[in-house]
Amino acid sequence: MVHVYNCHPFKSQQIVQVEQEPGLVCCGGGALFVVATGGCKVEVYNLEKEGCPLFCRFATMGTVKSIQHSKIGDYLVTIEEKNNATYLRAYTNWRYQAEEKGRVGVRLLGHLLGGASVWGGVQMEIIEIPMSERPIAVSCCPVTGDLLVGCEKTVVLFTLSRQNQQNLNQSQQSVQNSLPNSQQSCNPSQGPTSVSHPNLSILDFERSVILHLPKMSLKQVALCGGYVAVNAELEVLVLKLEAASDPAAAEEPLETSKSAAEPPQDQDDFLLIPRHQELLESKAKDCDILVTMEKTGLEDQAQYQFSYILFRRFSPEFFQGCRVEEMQIHSLQLYPLFTSNSLEDPTCVFCFFSLPTAGYLYSLKGGVELLSAYQYPEKVLQAVMSDHLLHVITKNALQCFTVRCSAVAARMEDPYIDTTMKACPPSTLEVCALRIQLFIGLRSVCVYNQRVILLSAADTETQQEPERRCLKLKENSVLTGIFLAVGIDPATTPALENLLSRPFLSRKWTISSPKETSTVGHGWNLYVVDTVHPFTLYQEMVEYSCRYVQTTPQSHSLRHLLSEAHLLLRACLLQTPEQKQSGQGDPAVSSKPGSNGAVDKNSATQANRQELEEALRQNSAQLGDCFSRASQKDCHLALPYYKMSGLTVAEVISRNRPPPEGPSSYGLGFLFYLKLHLLEETEQHLTQEEADEIIYIFSQSEPFLLVSVCASPCMINCSATRTLQILQRLEDTAGVSVPLTIIMAAMALRLGKQQDYTELMERHAEMQLVYGFIEEPRLLLHGGGGGGGGGGGGQHSQVHPTSLARQLANTQPGLLVAAMVALHENCKVQLEQADFVFKELGCENTLLVDFWEAMLMASSQDAVIQELLFRVASVYIDRLTNSINGSGAPKYKSLKGADDLITSCSHYGALYPWLTVLNPTHSTTSEHQEALHKLQSLLCGPSLSVGSIVPLLERLSGETLWGFSLHLLCATRRGQYESSIEQLLDRCPQAIIAYANHQLQDKYMTLWWQKLLPELCKRTRAAADNGILLGALKETLVVVAMETSPAEFLELIPDDGTASYFLPHLLTCSQRHLMA
Repeated sequence: MVHVYNCHPFKSQQIVQVEQEPGLVCCGGGALFVVATGGCKVEVYNLEKEGCPLFCRFATMGTVKSIQHSKIGDYLVTIEEKNNATYLRAYTNWRYQAEEKGRVGVRLLGHLLGGASVWGGVQMEIIEIPMSERPIAVSCCPVTGDLLVGCEKTVVLFTLSRQNQQNLNQSQQSVQNSLPNSQQSCNPSQGPTSVSHPNLSILDFERSVILHLPKMSLKQVALCGGYVAVNAELEVLVLKLEAASDPAAAEEPLETSKSAAEPPQDQDDFLLIPRHQELLESKAKDCDILVTMEKTGLEDQAQYQFSYILFRRFSPEFFQGCRVEEMQIHSLQLYPLFTSNSLEDPTCVFCFFSLPTAGYLYSLKGGVELLSAYQYPEKVLQAVMSDHLLHVITKNALQCFTVRCSAVAARMEDPYIDTTMKACPPSTLEVCALRIQLFIGLRSVCVYNQRVILLSAADTETQQEPERRCLKLKENSVLTGIFLAVGIDPATTPALENLLSRPFLSRKWTISSPKETSTVGHGWNLYVVDTVHPFTLYQEMVEYSCRYVQTTPQSHSLRHLLSEAHLLLRACLLQTPEQKQSGQGDPAVSSKPGSNGAVDKNSATQANRQELEEALRQNSAQLGDCFSRASQKDCHLALPYYKMSGLTVAEVISRNRPPPEGPSSYGLGFLFYLKLHLLEETEQHLTQEEADEIIYIFSQSEPFLLVSVCASPCMINCSATRTLQILQRLEDTAGVSVPLTIIMAAMALRLGKQQDYTELMERHAEMQLVYGFIEEPRLLLHGGGGGGGGGGGGQHSQVHPTSLARQLANTQPGLLVAAMVALHENCKVQLEQADFVFKELGCENTLLVDFWEAMLMASSQDAVIQELLFRVASVYIDRLTNSINGSGAPKYKSLKGADDLITSCSHYGALYPWLTVLNPTHSTTSEHQEALHKLQSLLCGPSLSVGSIVPLLERLSGETLWGFSLHLLCATRRGQYESSIEQLLDRCPQAIIAYANHQLQDKYMTLWWQKLLPELCKRTRAAADNGILLGALKETLVVVAMETSPAEFLELIPDDGTASYFLPHLLTCSQRHLMA
């Protein structure tokens, strides 16, 4: 569907004073190139000056059949005929013909000889480009300046090369200085060929790629940034050329396409009518168009490979006013879009082509997609694209359609578009047609910046009055066709019939008076039509939209019109500095006379950008209003548009209040905006009036969301009394729920009703309350950017406890700890955020440690477990150290004792039996004893990495038995059994047997007789009356006799005359061995 708006895309027109009838017209580089019909001369007119004065003229070597200008390199390329032969020529440095006295050099492609070629930097050169086939079409790349030549069955790519002229003599410099100023003003940014450029260069071309397309009869070609587009009568093919590092890869596509190249057999007697076909990206290679690549034969030439991007085929169809044989593709164009962030490589590349009845616009870069299909009301002769408009000509009219280039470019530039932060109208938005301007006998059209050049030729015998009547009838016929094309029959609507009866398309234009009265009846004209700036067109669209706001504020046309205006602003903001300087940019800069240098221009540019951004905010607010009452499909767009508008919540609410005489209902988009805004964690607190109004809105529209609304930190100033009444009514109608009970308790707490608070909290069990906090985390925590769905949005974002959390810390610490553990395990809060909450509550030495211990019982993440084990071990060591120094924290009973942790947490192990001998019973306080048992339990458990806490244990002295037990535990966990046995025999020999029975098992059993027995023998020999050592020796000999053979036992008996002591044990060993 094509929308029709009576907006004015044109502001003025002028007639170029051409002496002879133009045959071909093209433009570029600030110049208009006109070739007279059947002539061999090119006239150049300055498009950047009022009246478009003649700049220069030069002769060609043959009759020009096609002419193109390249922005890069500032050269012209022509297809010429002479003596029934066709030639391809390039004209460089044509600006030096301003006085028609400049020298002209002629050379072949690639031949840079002496003589005239040395003057290449200061004279016009004609480069003869030999072709093996007759050239049909040419195209210049707007990105690289390369040249693409299309023949009937082949496409040849010539790359542009430059050879700098380093040693120009003094005479060459004097020639440059003698050139007139008008020559330089025609294009202030001529690039390397500009006379003001110190390093002049000679342009040349190198034949690099030849593509053969035997199944297509080429009509047009296009080239842009590696993309190659060709079309036949009813087929369009787009390829992507890329440099191939591997020569084998360059030939790989040749094999994949050969299967489709086999011609059909035995079909000479049939007429084959092609069917409609559209193949995009990887599917495009399945088309039946074979493409083969021919090497140029240059060894130093880069190898290329190509891929299929797009293939489109149409079947011939009948259209009113257009014969079937006229249904051919025309106006093939590859259009690059540069933005301020991408000045060398285009941000987007678009492909446009047209039938007489419809035009098609595709986006190629970043994925191939059909953006728009333009349905024309009558037969279109030619179409040409610009950044924000598509200009099409029929026989007697110029019409403009909008394009979606800025929508694609905006998404390429800003990844936040199409999120809850930013929005932009879709790139597939329905297009609209703007006001038509009537002409007589239009033949061709081209565009340079904001100027449209039209060539018209009409019947000279037509009288003025019949012509006026014909134009009036034509106006009526054109508009009737447009309305019929969009499904509206004017005959059924009296208002439209009355509208069509008036010549409202006629408009007084600012027409430059010609310097000389043109000859009456010459029958042709060359027009230069100035289009309005996109911002001016935006302002007119906004004025146009006011009609819909007053009559049908929720109509689809209003939303579409505002979306069109939004894309125009996007196009202005995306413009490059070069576009702004060339007249396409900021109106404040281009319209400011007498600018005092670059500083004034920069300040004006900055001021105008601020004006554009302010307009974008206003437009976003209008779009937010449209989507705030949209259907469920589009209502979510109200949120990003309102965010882009910069409006406060109060301003958005005021814009969405229902009218007094209308229904008191709120739009889905407005409710969606409020809901998502309240879910976000911001520091903006609403006033009591605003908060109360929001609660009222949700109580009327979506009462089940009241808990989330009241839990939002923005609503902290709401009236607790009024809110509690609304919540009680909700409970009466919807029933009791845990989150609702908790938020009612929070409101009672705000009112100081402690008894009501206690009664409400006692309604549910502790685990049910925990589930309620999981469902709505903001009942406990504010901040963190998480809202109701993910409170741990970022590790570094802080959260703060609510007043309810502070109350729980004082009255129900176990519930608070359990709730925080549940929030962490459900990804509602991060570990660092939970730490910050407990520290802010002043519980870093109490509840925070309880939280860590509870996390060890609940968590299954290895990284979190190791971090928590280190933290709690550090706390236990700090408590033991402080208890020694007498500077411990105030007494506090932990939620979980050592026995509870050993029973319920696998990371806490049961205390080793030998530790009971080392632990004192009544010599320390209960807090000290608990910290010691928890630390010993951690060391006895399987999870703690002992090496991580060894440096911390150095703070504890080993002089006490409990301190010695910790060091001994660490040494044992690290496998240092021999040194542990020695230390234990030195400090507490009564624990040695218990230690050995527990630790010296399995693979360490040999330490009984290899380490423990020799140590005991040595020590009892020195202290024969030590009963503890003797008892330990006896217990050791019993174990050794059970585990060794008699021969091994004999080897263990010392030879110091005490063998009789070992004989009973040797006898026991021998008897056990015999029985075995």
